[in-house]
Amino acid sequence: MHTVTDLPQLLTERLARAFTEVAGEPTDPAVRRSERADYQADGALPLAKTLRRPPRDIATEVLNRADLGDLVAHAEVAGPGFINLTLADTALAGLVEQMASDERLGVAKVSEPERVLVDYSGPNVAKEMHVGHLRSTIIGDALVRLLGHLGHEVVRRNHIGDWGTPFGMLIEHLLDIGADEAATELSVGDLGRFYQEARKKFDADENFAERARRRVVALQSGDPETLRLWRLLVDESARYFQQVYERLDVLLEPSDIAGESSYNDQLGPVVEELVQLGLAVESEGALCAFPKGFTGRDGKPIPLILRKSDGGYGYDTTDLAALRHRVRDLKARRIIYITDLGQRLHFEMLFEVGREAGWLGPHATAEFHGFGVVLGSDRKRLRTRAGESIKLIDLIDEAVRRAASIVAEKAPHLSAEEQQDVAQVVGVGALKYADLSNDRVKDYVFDWDRMLSFDGNTAPYLQYAHARIRSVFRRGEIDPATLRGASVVIADPTERALAMRLAEFEGVLYKAAETVELHRICGYLYDVATAFTAFYERCPVLRAEDERTRTSRLVLCDVTARVLATGLATLGITAPDRM
Repeated sequence: MHTVTDLPQLLTERLARAFTEVAGEPTDPAVRRSERADYQADGALPLAKTLRRPPRDIATEVLNRADLGDLVAHAEVAGPGFINLTLADTALAGLVEQMASDERLGVAKVSEPERVLVDYSGPNVAKEMHVGHLRSTIIGDALVRLLGHLGHEVVRRNHIGDWGTPFGMLIEHLLDIGADEAATELSVGDLGRFYQEARKKFDADENFAERARRRVVALQSGDPETLRLWRLLVDESARYFQQVYERLDVLLEPSDIAGESSYNDQLGPVVEELVQLGLAVESEGALCAFPKGFTGRDGKPIPLILRKSDGGYGYDTTDLAALRHRVRDLKARRIIYITDLGQRLHFEMLFEVGREAGWLGPHATAEFHGFGVVLGSDRKRLRTRAGESIKLIDLIDEAVRRAASIVAEKAPHLSAEEQQDVAQVVGVGALKYADLSNDRVKDYVFDWDRMLSFDGNTAPYLQYAHARIRSVFRRGEIDPATLRGASVVIADPTERALAMRLAEFEGVLYKAAETVELHRICGYLYDVATAFTAFYERCPVLRAEDERTRTSRLVLCDVTARVLATGLATLGITAPDRM
Protein backbone atom coordinates (compact mmCIF):
# COMPACT_ATOMS: atom_id res chain seq x y z
CA MET A 1 0.00 0.00 0.00
CA HIS A 2 1.31 3.45 -0.94
CA THR A 3 2.14 5.78 1.95
CA VAL A 4 1.08 9.36 1.23
CA THR A 5 4.05 11.73 1.52
CA ASP A 6 2.36 14.89 0.21
CA LEU A 7 1.96 17.26 3.18
CA PRO A 8 -1.16 19.19 2.12
CA GLN A 9 -2.87 15.90 1.21
CA LEU A 10 -1.98 14.35 4.58
CA LEU A 11 -3.35 17.33 6.47
CA THR A 12 -6.47 17.42 4.30
CA GLU A 13 -7.17 13.74 4.95
CA ARG A 14 -6.69 14.14 8.72
CA LEU A 15 -8.94 17.23 8.94
CA ALA A 16 -11.58 16.16 6.42
CA ARG A 17 -13.06 13.54 8.74
CA ALA A 18 -13.50 16.07 11.53
CA PHE A 19 -14.96 18.70 9.18
CA THR A 20 -17.39 16.14 7.80
CA GLU A 21 -18.51 15.15 11.30
CA VAL A 22 -19.13 18.78 12.24
CA ALA A 23 -20.80 19.76 8.95
CA GLY A 24 -22.82 16.58 8.49
CA GLU A 25 -21.59 16.26 4.91
CA PRO A 26 -18.23 15.99 3.08
CA THR A 27 -16.38 19.29 3.47
CA ASP A 28 -13.06 20.51 2.09
CA PRO A 29 -10.79 21.72 4.93
CA ALA A 30 -9.19 24.17 2.42
CA VAL A 31 -5.59 23.59 3.52
CA ARG A 32 -2.95 26.03 2.26
CA ARG A 33 0.49 27.34 3.18
CA SER A 34 0.53 30.11 5.78
CA GLU A 35 2.93 32.84 6.87
CA ARG A 36 1.71 32.57 10.49
CA ALA A 37 2.22 28.80 10.75
CA ASP A 38 3.25 26.00 8.41
CA TYR A 39 -0.26 25.49 7.07
CA GLN A 40 -3.70 26.98 7.54
CA ALA A 41 -7.14 25.39 7.12
CA ASP A 42 -9.88 27.85 6.12
CA GLY A 43 -12.81 25.40 5.83
CA ALA A 44 -14.70 26.72 8.86
CA LEU A 45 -15.44 30.12 7.30
CA PRO A 46 -17.76 29.00 4.47
CA LEU A 47 -19.56 26.64 6.91
CA ALA A 48 -20.61 29.51 9.20
CA LYS A 49 -23.58 30.53 7.07
CA THR A 50 -24.72 26.95 6.46
CA LEU A 51 -24.51 25.89 10.11
CA ARG A 52 -25.48 29.32 11.47
CA ARG A 53 -22.63 29.21 13.95
CA PRO A 54 -19.60 31.47 14.49
CA PRO A 55 -16.69 30.13 12.39
CA ARG A 56 -14.37 30.18 15.44
CA ASP A 57 -16.75 27.79 17.24
CA ILE A 58 -16.79 25.51 14.20
CA ALA A 59 -12.99 25.58 13.93
CA THR A 60 -12.64 24.82 17.65
CA GLU A 61 -14.96 21.82 17.41
CA VAL A 62 -13.10 20.56 14.34
CA LEU A 63 -9.81 20.74 16.23
CA ASN A 64 -11.29 18.90 19.19
CA ARG A 65 -12.51 16.11 16.90
CA ALA A 66 -9.47 15.95 14.59
CA ASP A 67 -6.95 13.15 14.99
CA LEU A 68 -3.76 14.91 13.89
CA GLY A 69 -1.64 12.29 15.61
CA ASP A 70 2.09 12.89 15.51
CA LEU A 71 1.87 14.91 12.29
CA VAL A 72 1.16 18.26 13.96
CA ALA A 73 3.11 19.64 16.91
CA HIS A 74 0.84 22.62 17.51
CA ALA A 75 -2.65 23.61 16.32
CA GLU A 76 -4.72 26.65 17.20
CA VAL A 77 -7.73 28.64 16.07
CA ALA A 78 -6.79 32.12 14.87
CA GLY A 79 -8.52 35.22 13.50
CA PRO A 80 -12.13 34.80 12.39
CA GLY A 81 -11.84 30.98 12.30
CA PHE A 82 -8.62 29.88 10.67
CA ILE A 83 -6.93 26.72 11.94
CA ASN A 84 -3.17 27.24 12.13
CA LEU A 85 -1.04 24.09 11.99
CA THR A 86 2.65 23.71 12.87
CA LEU A 87 4.11 20.37 11.82
CA ALA A 88 6.18 18.13 14.06
CA ASP A 89 9.86 17.93 13.09
CA THR A 90 9.80 14.17 13.60
CA ALA A 91 6.90 13.87 11.14
CA LEU A 92 8.76 15.93 8.54
CA ALA A 93 11.85 13.78 9.02
CA GLY A 94 9.77 10.65 8.57
CA LEU A 95 8.27 11.92 5.30
CA VAL A 96 11.74 12.64 3.88
CA GLU A 97 12.90 9.17 4.97
CA GLN A 98 9.96 7.64 3.08
CA MET A 99 10.83 9.65 -0.04
CA ALA A 100 14.47 8.62 0.22
CA SER A 101 13.58 4.92 0.36
CA ASP A 102 11.16 5.09 -2.58
CA GLU A 103 12.36 5.01 -6.21
CA ARG A 104 9.46 7.32 -7.09
CA LEU A 105 10.13 9.73 -4.21
CA GLY A 106 6.72 9.06 -2.71
CA VAL A 107 4.86 9.97 -5.92
CA ALA A 108 2.14 7.33 -6.34
CA LYS A 109 0.90 6.31 -9.75
CA VAL A 110 -2.80 7.00 -10.32
CA SER A 111 -5.08 4.28 -8.95
CA GLU A 112 -7.29 4.45 -12.06
CA PRO A 113 -5.14 5.23 -15.14
CA GLU A 114 -6.90 6.92 -18.05
CA ARG A 115 -6.11 6.94 -21.74
CA VAL A 116 -5.27 10.61 -22.28
CA LEU A 117 -4.73 12.02 -25.77
CA VAL A 118 -2.66 15.20 -26.09
CA ASP A 119 -2.88 17.16 -29.36
CA TYR A 120 0.15 19.45 -29.77
CA SER A 121 2.79 20.98 -32.07
CA GLY A 122 0.82 20.81 -35.37
CA PRO A 123 3.16 22.28 -38.03
CA ASN A 124 2.19 22.54 -41.72
CA VAL A 125 3.70 20.45 -44.51
CA ALA A 126 6.17 22.36 -46.70
CA LYS A 127 6.16 25.28 -44.22
CA GLU A 128 8.97 26.01 -41.80
CA MET A 129 8.55 25.26 -38.10
CA HIS A 130 8.96 28.68 -36.49
CA VAL A 131 8.84 30.31 -33.06
CA GLY A 132 5.03 30.14 -33.22
CA HIS A 133 5.30 26.34 -32.84
CA LEU A 134 7.58 26.63 -29.79
CA ARG A 135 4.95 26.88 -27.06
CA SER A 136 2.58 24.16 -28.28
CA THR A 137 5.49 21.74 -28.77
CA ILE A 138 7.17 22.42 -25.42
CA ILE A 139 4.00 22.59 -23.31
CA GLY A 140 2.51 19.52 -24.97
CA ASP A 141 5.70 17.49 -24.55
CA ALA A 142 6.01 18.40 -20.85
CA LEU A 143 2.36 17.47 -20.25
CA VAL A 144 2.82 14.13 -22.01
CA ARG A 145 5.86 13.34 -19.84
CA LEU A 146 4.08 14.39 -16.64
CA LEU A 147 0.93 12.36 -17.33
CA GLY A 148 3.05 9.35 -18.25
CA HIS A 149 5.06 9.68 -15.02
CA LEU A 150 1.83 9.66 -13.03
CA GLY A 151 0.80 6.39 -14.68
CA HIS A 152 -1.68 7.41 -17.37
CA GLU A 153 -1.70 5.83 -20.82
CA VAL A 154 -0.80 8.77 -23.03
CA VAL A 155 -1.50 9.02 -26.76
CA ARG A 156 0.49 11.73 -28.57
CA ARG A 157 -1.14 13.35 -31.60
CA ASN A 158 0.57 15.72 -34.01
CA HIS A 159 -2.27 17.10 -36.16
CA ILE A 160 -0.24 18.48 -39.08
CA GLY A 161 -1.61 20.58 -41.93
CA ASP A 162 -1.17 18.26 -44.92
CA TRP A 163 -4.25 18.89 -47.09
CA GLY A 164 -6.13 21.64 -48.84
CA THR A 165 -5.82 24.19 -51.63
CA PRO A 166 -2.15 25.22 -51.03
CA PHE A 167 -1.03 21.77 -52.15
CA GLY A 168 -2.02 22.52 -55.73
CA MET A 169 0.63 25.25 -56.01
CA LEU A 170 3.15 23.27 -53.94
CA ILE A 171 2.93 20.20 -56.19
CA GLU A 172 3.17 22.30 -59.36
CA HIS A 173 6.22 24.10 -57.96
CA LEU A 174 7.73 20.71 -57.11
CA LEU A 175 7.22 19.61 -60.74
CA ASP A 176 8.76 22.85 -62.05
CA ILE A 177 12.01 22.46 -60.10
CA GLY A 178 12.12 18.66 -60.24
CA ALA A 179 11.23 16.11 -57.60
CA ASP A 180 14.84 15.33 -56.67
CA GLU A 181 15.81 18.96 -56.17
CA ALA A 182 12.62 19.60 -54.20
CA ALA A 183 13.33 16.62 -51.95
CA THR A 184 16.83 17.94 -51.27
CA GLU A 185 15.56 21.45 -50.56
CA LEU A 186 12.94 20.14 -48.12
CA SER A 187 15.27 17.67 -46.42
CA VAL A 188 17.75 20.40 -45.46
CA GLY A 189 14.97 22.38 -43.87
CA ASP A 190 14.45 25.11 -46.48
CA LEU A 191 10.71 24.69 -46.25
CA GLY A 192 10.10 28.41 -45.88
CA ARG A 193 11.77 29.28 -49.17
CA PHE A 194 10.02 26.44 -51.00
CA TYR A 195 6.60 27.65 -49.88
CA GLN A 196 7.38 31.32 -50.56
CA GLU A 197 8.57 30.59 -54.10
CA ALA A 198 5.41 28.59 -54.84
CA ARG A 199 3.24 31.39 -53.43
CA LYS A 200 5.09 34.03 -55.45
CA LYS A 201 4.50 32.13 -58.70
CA PHE A 202 0.86 31.54 -57.83
CA ASP A 203 0.29 35.28 -57.31
CA ALA A 204 2.27 36.45 -60.35
CA ASP A 205 1.65 33.80 -63.04
CA GLU A 206 -1.96 33.12 -64.06
CA ASN A 207 -0.96 30.01 -66.04
CA PHE A 208 0.75 28.58 -62.94
CA ALA A 209 -2.27 29.52 -60.81
CA GLU A 210 -4.61 27.71 -63.21
CA ARG A 211 -2.36 24.61 -63.15
CA ALA A 212 -2.39 24.76 -59.34
CA ARG A 213 -6.19 24.90 -59.22
CA ARG A 214 -6.48 21.91 -61.56
CA ARG A 215 -3.94 20.05 -59.42
CA VAL A 216 -6.09 20.61 -56.30
CA VAL A 217 -9.02 18.95 -58.09
CA ALA A 218 -6.77 16.04 -59.09
CA LEU A 219 -5.52 15.69 -55.51
CA GLN A 220 -8.98 15.69 -53.99
CA SER A 221 -10.28 13.22 -56.58
CA GLY A 222 -7.48 10.78 -55.75
CA ASP A 223 -5.35 10.96 -58.92
CA PRO A 224 -2.50 8.43 -58.29
CA GLU A 225 0.36 10.54 -59.69
CA THR A 226 -0.79 13.65 -57.80
CA LEU A 227 -1.05 11.62 -54.60
CA ARG A 228 2.49 10.31 -55.14
CA LEU A 229 3.86 13.86 -55.44
CA TRP A 230 1.80 14.97 -52.43
CA ARG A 231 3.19 12.08 -50.39
CA LEU A 232 6.74 13.14 -51.31
CA LEU A 233 6.04 16.60 -49.88
CA VAL A 234 4.51 15.12 -46.72
CA ASP A 235 7.30 12.59 -46.13
CA GLU A 236 10.16 15.05 -46.64
CA SER A 237 8.48 17.59 -44.35
CA ALA A 238 7.88 14.94 -41.68
CA ARG A 239 11.56 13.95 -41.85
CA TYR A 240 12.56 17.54 -41.27
CA PHE A 241 10.07 18.00 -38.42
CA GLN A 242 11.64 14.95 -36.77
CA GLN A 243 15.09 16.54 -36.92
CA VAL A 244 13.72 19.59 -35.08
CA TYR A 245 11.97 17.43 -32.47
CA GLU A 246 15.15 15.45 -31.80
CA ARG A 247 17.20 18.64 -31.41
CA LEU A 248 14.58 19.98 -29.01
CA ASP A 249 14.44 16.62 -27.19
CA VAL A 250 10.69 16.13 -27.43
CA LEU A 251 8.97 12.75 -27.62
CA LEU A 252 7.02 13.22 -30.86
CA GLU A 253 7.71 10.59 -33.53
CA PRO A 254 6.51 10.08 -37.13
CA SER A 255 3.98 7.51 -35.85
CA ASP A 256 2.33 10.28 -33.78
CA ILE A 257 1.41 12.24 -36.91
CA ALA A 258 -2.25 12.23 -37.83
CA GLY A 259 -2.62 14.91 -40.50
CA GLU A 260 -5.80 16.51 -41.77
CA SER A 261 -5.74 14.10 -44.71
CA SER A 262 -6.13 11.08 -42.44
CA TYR A 263 -9.74 12.10 -41.76
CA ASN A 264 -10.79 12.59 -45.41
CA ASP A 265 -12.84 9.38 -45.55
CA GLN A 266 -14.61 10.29 -42.31
CA LEU A 267 -15.84 13.76 -43.31
CA GLY A 268 -18.95 12.61 -45.17
CA PRO A 269 -20.02 10.12 -42.47
CA VAL A 270 -19.52 12.73 -39.72
CA VAL A 271 -21.73 15.22 -41.53
CA GLU A 272 -24.33 12.51 -42.23
CA GLU A 273 -24.40 11.56 -38.54
CA LEU A 274 -24.94 15.18 -37.51
CA VAL A 275 -27.73 15.49 -40.09
CA GLN A 276 -29.46 12.40 -38.68
CA LEU A 277 -29.12 13.80 -35.15
CA GLY A 278 -30.78 17.02 -36.25
CA LEU A 279 -27.66 19.07 -35.51
CA ALA A 280 -26.97 20.18 -39.11
CA VAL A 281 -29.02 22.85 -40.88
CA GLU A 282 -28.82 24.66 -44.22
CA SER A 283 -27.63 28.27 -44.00
CA GLU A 284 -26.88 30.46 -47.03
CA GLY A 285 -26.21 27.41 -49.19
CA ALA A 286 -23.86 25.76 -46.67
CA LEU A 287 -24.57 23.01 -44.17
CA CYS A 288 -23.83 24.24 -40.63
CA ALA A 289 -24.00 23.25 -37.00
CA PHE A 290 -25.06 25.92 -34.51
CA PRO A 291 -23.80 24.79 -31.06
CA LYS A 292 -25.87 26.07 -28.15
CA GLY A 293 -24.66 29.13 -26.30
CA PHE A 294 -22.51 30.70 -29.02
CA THR A 295 -23.68 34.00 -30.50
CA GLY A 296 -21.93 36.93 -32.16
CA ARG A 297 -22.10 40.60 -31.19
CA ASP A 298 -25.31 40.90 -33.19
CA GLY A 299 -26.87 38.18 -31.06
CA LYS A 300 -27.08 35.74 -33.96
CA PRO A 301 -25.84 32.14 -33.53
CA ILE A 302 -22.28 31.44 -34.74
CA PRO A 303 -21.96 28.47 -37.12
CA LEU A 304 -19.46 25.69 -37.55
CA ILE A 305 -19.45 25.09 -41.30
CA LEU A 306 -19.84 21.36 -41.95
CA ARG A 307 -20.03 21.51 -45.75
CA LYS A 308 -19.41 24.58 -47.87
CA SER A 309 -21.85 25.74 -50.51
CA ASP A 310 -19.55 24.26 -53.19
CA GLY A 311 -19.69 20.85 -51.47
CA GLY A 312 -16.19 21.05 -49.99
CA TYR A 313 -15.10 20.58 -46.40
CA GLY A 314 -12.94 22.78 -44.15
CA TYR A 315 -11.17 22.77 -40.79
CA ASP A 316 -14.41 22.62 -38.80
CA THR A 317 -15.41 19.26 -40.29
CA THR A 318 -11.88 17.86 -40.08
CA ASP A 319 -11.61 18.75 -36.40
CA LEU A 320 -15.03 17.23 -35.68
CA ALA A 321 -13.95 14.03 -37.45
CA ALA A 322 -10.73 13.99 -35.42
CA LEU A 323 -12.68 14.44 -32.18
CA ARG A 324 -15.09 11.61 -32.99
CA HIS A 325 -12.22 9.31 -34.06
CA ARG A 326 -10.31 9.98 -30.84
CA VAL A 327 -13.29 9.06 -28.70
CA ARG A 328 -14.75 6.16 -30.67
CA ASP A 329 -11.71 4.52 -32.25
CA LEU A 330 -8.82 5.50 -29.99
CA LYS A 331 -10.99 5.22 -26.84
CA ALA A 332 -9.50 8.38 -25.30
CA ARG A 333 -11.01 9.25 -21.92
CA ARG A 334 -9.50 12.72 -21.69
CA ILE A 335 -8.57 14.73 -24.79
CA ILE A 336 -6.34 17.79 -24.35
CA TYR A 337 -5.69 20.38 -27.05
CA ILE A 338 -2.61 22.59 -26.64
CA THR A 339 -2.80 25.55 -29.00
CA ASP A 340 -2.80 29.35 -28.98
CA LEU A 341 -5.54 31.24 -27.15
CA GLY A 342 -6.88 32.64 -30.42
CA GLN A 343 -8.44 29.25 -31.18
CA ARG A 344 -10.43 29.02 -27.94
CA LEU A 345 -13.81 29.87 -29.52
CA HIS A 346 -13.33 27.33 -32.33
CA PHE A 347 -12.56 24.48 -29.94
CA GLU A 348 -15.25 25.37 -27.40
CA MET A 349 -17.82 25.31 -30.21
CA LEU A 350 -16.35 22.04 -31.43
CA PHE A 351 -16.67 20.47 -27.97
CA GLU A 352 -20.27 21.63 -27.62
CA VAL A 353 -21.19 19.93 -30.91
CA GLY A 354 -19.37 16.85 -29.62
CA ARG A 355 -21.47 16.89 -26.45
CA GLU A 356 -24.71 17.43 -28.38
CA ALA A 357 -23.78 14.52 -30.66
CA GLY A 358 -23.07 12.29 -27.66
CA TRP A 359 -19.39 11.84 -28.50
CA LEU A 360 -18.40 13.67 -25.32
CA GLY A 361 -19.93 13.20 -21.89
CA PRO A 362 -19.15 11.30 -18.69
CA HIS A 363 -17.26 8.67 -20.72
CA ALA A 364 -14.97 11.17 -22.47
CA THR A 365 -14.02 14.80 -21.97
CA ALA A 366 -12.22 17.34 -24.14
CA GLU A 367 -10.24 20.32 -22.86
CA PHE A 368 -8.78 23.37 -24.56
CA HIS A 369 -5.64 24.75 -22.92
CA GLY A 370 -4.46 27.83 -24.74
CA PHE A 371 -1.27 29.83 -24.40
CA GLY A 372 -0.10 33.39 -24.90
CA VAL A 373 2.38 34.85 -27.37
CA VAL A 374 6.19 34.89 -27.30
CA LEU A 375 7.20 38.58 -27.43
CA GLY A 376 10.41 40.34 -28.37
CA SER A 377 12.04 43.08 -26.29
CA ASP A 378 9.72 45.58 -28.05
CA ARG A 379 6.78 43.62 -26.54
CA LYS A 380 5.57 42.71 -30.03
CA ARG A 381 5.40 39.19 -31.46
CA LEU A 382 8.96 37.79 -31.62
CA ARG A 383 10.35 38.07 -35.17
CA THR A 384 13.64 38.56 -37.00
CA ARG A 385 14.90 42.09 -37.64
CA ALA A 386 13.52 41.76 -41.16
CA GLY A 387 10.09 41.13 -39.66
CA GLU A 388 9.95 37.42 -40.50
CA SER A 389 9.12 34.49 -38.20
CA ILE A 390 12.21 32.99 -36.56
CA LYS A 391 12.93 29.41 -37.57
CA LEU A 392 12.61 27.06 -34.61
CA ILE A 393 15.80 25.23 -35.57
CA ASP A 394 17.68 28.55 -35.61
CA LEU A 395 16.37 29.33 -32.13
CA ILE A 396 17.63 25.98 -30.84
CA ASP A 397 21.04 26.48 -32.47
CA GLU A 398 21.35 29.94 -30.95
CA ALA A 399 20.40 28.65 -27.48
CA VAL A 400 23.07 25.93 -27.62
CA ARG A 401 25.69 28.35 -29.04
CA ARG A 402 25.08 30.87 -26.25
CA ALA A 403 25.08 28.11 -23.63
CA ALA A 404 28.39 26.76 -24.97
CA SER A 405 30.01 30.15 -24.45
CA ILE A 406 28.77 30.30 -20.84
CA VAL A 407 29.74 26.68 -20.07
CA ALA A 408 33.26 27.20 -21.46
CA GLU A 409 33.69 30.14 -19.09
CA LYS A 410 32.09 28.57 -16.00
CA ALA A 411 33.29 24.97 -16.39
CA PRO A 412 36.83 24.96 -17.84
CA HIS A 413 37.48 21.76 -15.83
CA LEU A 414 35.22 19.81 -18.20
CA SER A 415 36.59 18.23 -21.37
CA ALA A 416 35.60 19.71 -24.73
CA GLU A 417 33.18 16.82 -25.29
CA GLU A 418 31.64 17.24 -21.82
CA GLN A 419 31.27 20.98 -22.40
CA GLN A 420 29.48 20.30 -25.68
CA ASP A 421 27.07 17.84 -24.01
CA VAL A 422 26.36 20.24 -21.13
CA ALA A 423 25.85 23.15 -23.55
CA GLN A 424 23.22 21.12 -25.40
CA VAL A 425 21.17 20.31 -22.29
CA VAL A 426 21.65 23.79 -20.77
CA GLY A 427 20.68 25.59 -24.00
CA VAL A 428 17.63 23.46 -24.74
CA GLY A 429 16.69 23.37 -21.04
CA ALA A 430 16.85 27.16 -20.84
CA LEU A 431 14.63 27.49 -23.90
CA LYS A 432 12.02 25.12 -22.49
CA TYR A 433 12.09 26.41 -18.92
CA ALA A 434 11.74 30.05 -19.97
CA ASP A 435 8.50 29.05 -21.65
CA LEU A 436 7.16 26.64 -19.02
CA SER A 437 7.96 28.81 -15.99
CA ASN A 438 5.53 31.47 -17.21
CA ASP A 439 1.81 31.11 -16.62
CA ARG A 440 0.66 29.36 -19.80
CA VAL A 441 -2.13 31.84 -20.62
CA LYS A 442 0.12 34.90 -20.44
CA ASP A 443 2.42 36.38 -23.07
CA TYR A 444 6.10 36.43 -22.13
CA VAL A 445 9.13 38.40 -23.28
CA PHE A 446 11.92 36.32 -24.80
CA ASP A 447 15.19 37.32 -23.11
CA TRP A 448 18.38 35.35 -23.81
CA ASP A 449 20.33 36.83 -20.88
CA ARG A 450 17.63 36.06 -18.35
CA MET A 451 16.84 32.53 -19.53
CA LEU A 452 20.53 31.50 -19.61
CA SER A 453 21.37 33.09 -16.27
CA PHE A 454 22.72 30.88 -13.48
CA ASP A 455 20.80 33.04 -10.99
CA GLY A 456 17.06 33.27 -10.48
CA ASN A 457 14.20 31.06 -11.60
CA THR A 458 15.94 29.52 -14.63
CA ALA A 459 16.83 26.05 -15.89
CA PRO A 460 20.61 26.67 -15.58
CA TYR A 461 20.16 27.61 -11.89
CA LEU A 462 18.27 24.37 -11.20
CA GLN A 463 20.63 22.27 -13.31
CA TYR A 464 23.62 23.74 -11.48
CA ALA A 465 21.98 23.11 -8.10
CA HIS A 466 21.57 19.45 -9.06
CA ALA A 467 25.16 19.17 -10.30
CA ARG A 468 26.46 20.83 -7.13
CA ILE A 469 24.69 18.28 -4.96
CA ARG A 470 26.06 15.41 -7.03
CA SER A 471 29.56 16.83 -6.59
CA VAL A 472 29.12 16.50 -2.80
CA PHE A 473 28.74 12.74 -3.18
CA ARG A 474 31.71 12.54 -5.56
CA ARG A 475 33.93 14.49 -3.16
CA GLY A 476 32.86 12.33 -0.24
CA GLU A 477 33.11 9.16 -2.37
CA ILE A 478 29.61 8.21 -1.22
CA ASP A 479 27.09 6.12 -3.14
CA PRO A 480 23.63 7.68 -2.44
CA ALA A 481 22.07 4.22 -2.66
CA THR A 482 23.79 3.30 0.62
CA LEU A 483 21.70 5.96 2.40
CA ARG A 484 18.36 4.25 1.75
CA GLY A 485 16.76 3.55 5.11
CA ALA A 486 18.95 6.03 6.99
CA SER A 487 17.39 8.30 9.62
CA VAL A 488 16.77 12.01 9.13
CA VAL A 489 17.12 14.40 12.05
CA ILE A 490 15.81 17.94 11.70
CA ALA A 491 17.52 20.40 14.01
CA ASP A 492 18.21 23.56 12.01
CA PRO A 493 15.47 25.85 10.60
CA THR A 494 16.97 25.54 7.10
CA GLU A 495 16.75 21.74 7.31
CA ARG A 496 13.12 22.11 8.31
CA ALA A 497 12.31 24.52 5.49
CA LEU A 498 13.92 22.19 2.93
CA ALA A 499 12.11 19.12 4.28
CA MET A 500 8.79 21.01 4.11
CA ARG A 501 9.33 21.77 0.43
CA LEU A 502 10.48 18.26 -0.46
CA ALA A 503 7.38 16.71 1.13
CA GLU A 504 5.11 18.72 -1.21
CA PHE A 505 6.46 17.08 -4.39
CA GLU A 506 3.64 14.61 -5.09
CA GLY A 507 0.87 17.18 -4.67
CA VAL A 508 2.58 19.67 -6.97
CA LEU A 509 2.85 17.12 -9.80
CA TYR A 510 -0.78 16.02 -9.49
CA LYS A 511 -2.07 19.59 -9.35
CA ALA A 512 -0.05 20.57 -12.44
CA ALA A 513 -1.40 17.56 -14.37
CA GLU A 514 -4.99 18.33 -13.38
CA THR A 515 -4.87 22.03 -14.30
CA VAL A 516 -2.24 21.89 -17.09
CA GLU A 517 -0.36 24.60 -15.20
CA LEU A 518 3.22 23.50 -15.62
CA HIS A 519 4.60 26.70 -14.15
CA ARG A 520 3.55 25.24 -10.78
CA ILE A 521 6.30 22.63 -11.15
CA CYS A 522 8.84 25.28 -12.16
CA GLY A 523 8.00 27.49 -9.18
CA TYR A 524 8.15 24.52 -6.84
CA LEU A 525 11.57 23.37 -8.12
CA TYR A 526 12.91 26.90 -7.74
CA ASP A 527 11.65 26.98 -4.14
CA VAL A 528 13.34 23.62 -3.48
CA ALA A 529 16.63 24.84 -4.97
CA THR A 530 16.61 28.09 -3.00
CA ALA A 531 15.71 26.20 0.20
CA PHE A 532 18.62 23.85 -0.48
CA THR A 533 21.01 26.76 -1.04
CA ALA A 534 20.06 28.26 2.33
CA PHE A 535 20.50 24.86 3.99
CA TYR A 536 23.84 24.13 2.29
CA GLU A 537 25.32 27.53 3.19
CA ARG A 538 24.36 27.12 6.86
CA CYS A 539 24.72 23.40 7.54
CA PRO A 540 28.03 21.58 6.89
CA VAL A 541 27.39 18.25 5.20
CA LEU A 542 30.61 16.28 4.68
CA ARG A 543 32.15 18.02 7.71
CA ALA A 544 29.10 17.77 9.96
CA GLU A 545 29.78 17.59 13.71
CA ASP A 546 28.90 13.88 14.01
CA GLU A 547 28.15 10.86 11.83
CA ARG A 548 24.39 10.88 12.54
CA THR A 549 24.06 14.51 11.47
CA ARG A 550 26.29 13.91 8.44
CA THR A 551 24.17 10.97 7.27
CA SER A 552 20.92 12.88 7.84
CA ARG A 553 22.13 15.84 5.79
CA LEU A 554 23.36 13.56 3.01
CA VAL A 555 19.86 12.08 2.82
CA LEU A 556 18.44 15.60 2.48
CA CYS A 557 20.97 16.26 -0.28
CA ASP A 558 20.12 13.04 -2.12
CA VAL A 559 16.35 13.58 -1.98
CA THR A 560 16.78 17.18 -3.14
CA ALA A 561 18.91 16.12 -6.12
CA ARG A 562 16.42 13.42 -7.08
CA VAL A 563 13.44 15.78 -6.75
CA LEU A 564 15.20 18.35 -8.96
CA ALA A 565 16.18 15.75 -11.58
CA THR A 566 12.74 14.08 -11.60
CA GLY A 567 10.87 17.38 -11.63
CA LEU A 568 12.97 18.69 -14.52
CA ALA A 569 12.53 15.38 -16.37
CA THR A 570 8.74 15.79 -16.24
CA LEU A 571 9.31 19.09 -18.08
CA GLY A 572 11.57 17.45 -20.66
CA ILE A 573 14.74 19.00 -19.21
CA THR A 574 17.92 17.06 -18.41
CA ALA A 575 19.76 17.62 -15.12
CA PRO A 576 23.48 16.88 -15.76
CA ASP A 577 25.62 15.44 -12.95
CA ARG A 578 28.56 17.71 -13.81
CA MET A 579 28.58 21.39 -14.74
